Amino acid sequence: MSPQRSNRSELIEGTLRCIERLPPERVTARAIADESGANLASITYHFGSKDELVTEAVITGLDRWLAEIVRRLDELQTRAPEDRFQAAFAIVAHTRRRHEGLARTFLGAMAKASHDERVRQLLTEGFRRTRGEVATALGLGTDAAGRDAAGLALALFNGLLFQSLVDPGLAIEGRRMTRAQTRLRSVMPPHE
Repeated sequence: MSPQRSNRSELIEGTLRCIERLPPERVTARAIADESGANLASITYHFGSKDELVTEAVITGLDRWLAEIVRRLDELQTRAPEDRFQAAFAIVAHTRRRHEGLARTFLGAMAKASHDERVRQLLTEGFRRTRGEVATALGLGTDAAGRDAAGLALALFNGLLFQSLVDPGLAIEGRRMTRAQTRLRSVMPPHE
């Protein structure tokens, strides 16, 4: 009998595979241990709980998704922030179905954050880091205003992603996105 592996990265990778193929309620500690070839106790040893492992795996998966978006934006060589924003939305729309399990599990982690301090802390750290990365990717600047704008962009991305999980018909893409942005700008107060 070969020894079971139990390192953190194998557990995260196994969790991500579970997230991709299983509904959130079936992503159990046993399923993760089986998928990663790890000892069940190694989840607690490395992460404290299954929820913390799942949250770290979600953050890893979201970071990879963001890296994919940034890489594809760079390949498009779009310069103006509004062009990068539109292109980023198109890339998210194109890759959304492949990451549905990740998005569903992310939504579950968000719900857990209200009563689990460690999950809240992990998500907060992830959002803080991601705001800077999104600000850079969209050309919004690296100052506080750029990070705030990235926070708004993330809220829009995440909100539409979560709505499309309920019903794919709620997705707003392509020309509908452009028209919706134009309509929103028409009612926004002028800049300070």
